[in-house]
Amino acid sequence: MSQENVDLVIALQPAPEQDTTQLWRDDRVWEVARAALGQLFHDDFECTFPLPGSVKIYVGVEGMRAAWLDWLAPWASYRTEIEKAIDLGDRVLLLIHDYGRREGSAAEVRGNVAAMWTLRAGKIVRVDFYADRSEAFRDAGL
Repeated sequence: MSQENVDLVIALQPAPEQDTTQLWRDDRVWEVARAALGQLFHDDFECTFPLPGSVKIYVGVEGMRAAWLDWLAPWASYRTEIEKAIDLGDRVLLLIHDYGRREGSAAEVRGNVAAMWTLRAGKIVRVDFYADRSEAFRDAGL
């Protein structure tokens, strides 16, 4: 089932040129996405986000939106690009390049981040986002 897990996680990622601020901030877009996502995530889904000075846990699909809205608050635009997906059986580690432009700035900032997606019975139960890839590799046992 691991290749199916990788395929599912990759399919959930926005296109590299897609500004994710618009995906998460637009209520109409979110309503459509939430209906589709609800079938792919367990009811007890959790995600963690590295916010400045802490890591916060969010619960449910609505929690994931809240996490992204918190993360995207200072960004005027933000996009992601998958570098590599690593199959770990019931987990998928994504290595990601993030590109963001803060409000009031023309300069784009680049980050090399990671996300660990955990699946059970073909549904997503958890995703942990990492600002530091070394922490993701450690948690993955790599």
